[in-house]
Amino acid sequence: MSNNVRDNTQRHRFELETDGHIAFSEYKRADGVLTIMHTEVPAALGGKGVGSALVRGLLDIARAQGLKVVPKCPFVAGYIDKHPQYADLRK
Repeated sequence: MSNNVRDNTQRHRFELETDGHIAFSEYKRADGVLTIMHTEVPAALGGKGVGSALVRGLLDIARAQGLKVVPKCPFVAGYIDKHPQYADLRK
């Protein structure tokens, strides 16, 4: 599922479409840093791992692009805390 995460640069958010709904994480990008502001998962997708797949995908994109991440969103910060393989991305 995480390989379906797309960067919607016009809306400044990463998106993951599942079952006709879109989960997203809004961001600001500047000077090689992604600041993740807010993550939203539609209620219909809650409890299915969609939020985690979205965050995993966006972190993989950040890594591939050589970006650091500032997780202002508590969900993203918690995900990084629980998955130390992404700790190196944190600024």
